[in-house]
Amino acid sequence: MRDANSATSEELSGLRALVTGASSGIGRAIALELARGGANVLVHARSSETALNEVAEEIRALGRQADVFLADLADVQQQDALVAWAWADAPVDIWVNNAGVDVLTGAAAKMAFDEKLASLWAVDVTATTRISRSVGERMRSRGSGVILNQGWDQAATGMAGDSGELFAAAKGAVMAFSLSLARSLAPHVRVNCLAPGWIKTAWGKEASESWQARAQRESLLGRWGTPEDVAHVARFLASPAASFINGQVVPVNGGFRGDAVAAN
Repeated sequence: MRDANSATSEELSGLRALVTGASSGIGRAIALELARGGANVLVHARSSETALNEVAEEIRALGRQADVFLADLADVQQQDALVAWAWADAPVDIWVNNAGVDVLTGAAAKMAFDEKLASLWAVDVTATTRISRSVGERMRSRGSGVILNQGWDQAATGMAGDSGELFAAAKGAVMAFSLSLARSLAPHVRVNCLAPGWIKTAWGKEASESWQARAQRESLLGRWGTPEDVAHVARFLASPAASFINGQVVPVNGGFRGDAVAAN
């Protein structure tokens, strides 16, 4: 079987995509993977202009068009500005709401629970909901489109601790909303939600040995996932090959073992 990394088809050729939170991590990987699939990609970040421009240059090096937009998605006016900008020249065929607040690393990790919850709700939930509805109406009006949102694989089962409670509330809301939006926009627009598990992004790279061991123990494949693992699934769900997949939450977690914590 061909390795997903060796995919050379351009099944997204001629399509226009936008990825929020694309300056690093999963968002960056998705933007580049969509470009490898043939799409021209608009990329967004809150403030990481240098990193975002580097992603755009990598997309252009693949022979695709790319443009950048900075916006703080905690601000509803900037949410609306992003959507208006994206549609200014041409419709968007694929929209990926990847942007989310990092409350696990940096200064945000020291915030109080209530501050973290408010930040997550403003960006991960409210921005995803408002932008998806706006984008969805535009796509439905033209008769086609794909929206991908970001959930979390353990939102449905729960995880003890502050972080588990925070992400279960925020990502659980996104997952439930995505299922309802898929019904609202059917049959013309497909809406699916990715549910990554233990993916080695910035926090994973700095995690303690106990967290490293837990991430590997809880996957049937015995390893961390990578941003590219998620990106490969996003590319498939955005493609014509997934034309009969709609209203689904798709785990990308190597086969999560919910019993692994208690068993070890």
